[in-house]
Amino acid sequence: MLSITCAGFGGQGVLTAGLLLAHVSMVSGKEITWVPSYGSEMRGGTASCRLRIGDETILNPFFSTMDTLIAMNQDSVDTFQGAIAPGGVLISNSSMVKDAEFRDDIRVIEVAATEIAGDLKNPRGANIVMLGAAIAATGLVDVEEFADGIDAYFAKKGRSNPLNRECFMRGAQAAAEA
Repeated sequence: MLSITCAGFGGQGVLTAGLLLAHVSMVSGKEITWVPSYGSEMRGGTASCRLRIGDETILNPFFSTMDTLIAMNQDSVDTFQGAIAPGGVLISNSSMVKDAEFRDDIRVIEVAATEIAGDLKNPRGANIVMLGAAIAATGLVDVEEFADGIDAYFAKKGRSNPLNRECFMRGAQAAAEA
């Protein structure tokens, strides 16, 4: 079972990234829980979600240590890094996390997600870039299968954007090269 936290500030798509992770994992046959947490502000306040994903029934959605942290900003690294299990993975948005001190007992993957999304003309896609890095780093679901799941998720909502797939694949590539 994998315990994951997605964290950032409101407006960065943290909860959407968590929903995508939950939805595509569920469609691929995994058991999931998704617990959001956010401040009262619409944008700019803190936002996070915690997911448990596995092959067996999940009896408790809560956890004190996580396997993976997807951190969209510096505050998220500062707040949640200590709860990553030794040997766990921290995926850091290096576009927004500067000069951070990372633990030496975890794997750190720095991805310039905001810059990558901007270069691809999809500025709201930084969360999708980070999701690509997380899927590649954890091996939770096949990268291509997950990309297909993202396409299907947005198509069902009538918001198809081919740049989302490109963002996702660039994130996966960045993690593979790290």
